[in-house]
Amino acid sequence: MDQLGKNKKKKTHIPLRINLLFFAVFILFAALIFRLGYVQIVHGEDAKRELDRTEDVTVKTSVPRGLIYDRDHRPVVENQAERAITYTAPKKFDQEETLKTAQKLAKLIEQKTDKITERDKIDFWILLHPDEAKAKLSEKEWGDLKEDEAAKLQRERVTEKDLEMLSDDDLEVLAIYREFTKGYALDRQIVKNKDVSLEEFARVSENLNSLPGVDTTMDWERTYPFEDTLRTILGNVNNGLPAEQLDYYEAHGYSRSDRVGKSYLELQYEDVLQGQKEKVKNVTKSGQILETELVSEGARGKDLVLTTDMELQQKVDQIIEEELRKTKAKYGTHLLDRAFVTLMDPYTGEILALSGKQYVYDEDEKKYVFRDFASGNFTTAYVPGSAVKGATVLTGFMTGVNSPGKWIYDEPIVFKDGTRKSSWFNNGCCNQSMDEKTALMKSSNVYMFKTAMLIGGYQYQRGDYLGIDKYKAFEKMRYYFSQFGLGAMTGIDLPGEMPGYKGDPKNNEAGKALDFAIGQFDTFTNLQLAQYVSTIANGGYRMQPHIVKEIREPGNEDEKLGPIAQEIQPKVLNRIDATDNEIKSVQEGFWRVVHSSGGTGTALGSGEYKNLRIAAKTGTAETFDQGQGVWNLSLVAYAPYENPEIAMSIIVPSAYLDGGPENKINSDIGKRVMKAYFDLQKEREK
Repeated sequence: MDQLGKNKKKKTHIPLRINLLFFAVFILFAALIFRLGYVQIVHGEDAKRELDRTEDVTVKTSVPRGLIYDRDHRPVVENQAERAITYTAPKKFDQEETLKTAQKLAKLIEQKTDKITERDKIDFWILLHPDEAKAKLSEKEWGDLKEDEAAKLQRERVTEKDLEMLSDDDLEVLAIYREFTKGYALDRQIVKNKDVSLEEFARVSENLNSLPGVDTTMDWERTYPFEDTLRTILGNVNNGLPAEQLDYYEAHGYSRSDRVGKSYLELQYEDVLQGQKEKVKNVTKSGQILETELVSEGARGKDLVLTTDMELQQKVDQIIEEELRKTKAKYGTHLLDRAFVTLMDPYTGEILALSGKQYVYDEDEKKYVFRDFASGNFTTAYVPGSAVKGATVLTGFMTGVNSPGKWIYDEPIVFKDGTRKSSWFNNGCCNQSMDEKTALMKSSNVYMFKTAMLIGGYQYQRGDYLGIDKYKAFEKMRYYFSQFGLGAMTGIDLPGEMPGYKGDPKNNEAGKALDFAIGQFDTFTNLQLAQYVSTIANGGYRMQPHIVKEIREPGNEDEKLGPIAQEIQPKVLNRIDATDNEIKSVQEGFWRVVHSSGGTGTALGSGEYKNLRIAAKTGTAETFDQGQGVWNLSLVAYAPYENPEIAMSIIVPSAYLDGGPENKINSDIGKRVMKAYFDLQKEREK
């Protein structure tokens, strides 16, 4: 009986629990229905408006870069319009939708796959094969590793066999997908702008409704009417911001897809050439772009007018090529492969021509070809030899150890240790006293050696030790040489300039100070030589060289050039410490180099070149190239002597081999270049 009573008690508790459960469920459903009703009745309109809400996001799109002209307003760098296919990523990235769009677009266009990296392929394989990719790690590894660590390990376990599963069509989709995902949301990316055919352009245009974010437009590409002429100076443009400078450019309002100057003029004048961006408003809904509206038109970049005369530049290039080819054929100098010429207005610093050529073997064409190396005028440095003796003479004057008209005895210099140094023309048979003008005319080494000794506090005594204070000699000579721009930055408005190499006096014997005085120790750039000879030509003023003459506003349909926005004014960097009389004596010495019978540069003043009235200083320097003893040839000059219009510097490294046949390629180039300049002036006067 008691047991029966207990069983009845248990049965009475079960229905009660179920009733409580049903009651709780009823209450929850009632609350849910009440909440839905409240939202629909009270906030229904707000919710509907939220769903229908659109956003206006203003973005900036790039415009064509400014153009570049020569001093006579001939186009040097232009923009050529071309068809382009673009993609603007939505505000909310959807990987699946982005992939679908890339797959659709791949059926309409042909896309090159040469930029795809191994990492791109791995990531894309993982995207296309999620199950196989997940199986690359065990359940335990997925659980134990951090997300980034697991992803890294997963990529490492993707094999070459896995990647072979990617077909050519897959790679084409990847190439498009890669361009889609390069930028930020609402940042327009160029998907294809090279060789977009009319058929591709039309097919994409017809299917834009099914290609969210894709558009067809017109883009531009840099073109060069003068082809390779001055090409290394004009520079290049990056398609997209360089990875190492992303923060800098983005802080200045650039988008990742923007073109930006990569080198030389394009880089130096980036802020001028880039232009004012076009502002576009993207109307978005739920992160997707509904429409695009133009807020304000942009303006292409400002134009540059160069100081360079492209007709003269081409003539100088041609002369260098002809003389290099002729000299190599005649003398067989295998290390002779380049030459540099700088032409500069000595009073303004304007670069009239900046020419450099390399003669190299082209593996593709299987022959020797010439390549532009104009930038080598200020990015490479060489020992120039006697061309710098004008600076040595004036350094002697400025330090007070010498003066104009003072005679120095040219004789073979012999030291106690047996070291012997002499002028090229004197081995003991032709000792003579000479002033600075004769020393320059004959290119006396001994005059310069004895000047350096006096600067270093030593008076030469035959058979004595060289008692020079080499530190004092180097310090003073380099200080005064830098007043001419030798061994110093010239200040040209181009990046990448080098100051040259300075030997360490500590690790070199005192005799190297004497070598410095004849241009056979420190190295200088050809542009430094042009600045140096300009300083002598104009009476002592070191002018800052510049290759941009004007910055112009963009032109219109009627006028290709707009008004001047900025005119680059001549800038004096310093005035050397020499007197007018001291400078004049060196000028006269340069004149005698060309126009006196004993001068080393008489080829520049004879025959058809006589009327050019050139003043100059030649240079020959003994050095090494690839372990072989060679001789560099140089030349600095200006003309006309009385009222200089043009200053010129020339360096021909490894012009001939030690012990081999000599040549005069520096003078051969120099006289032809000078004549080309004045012939061009006469033609234009007519």
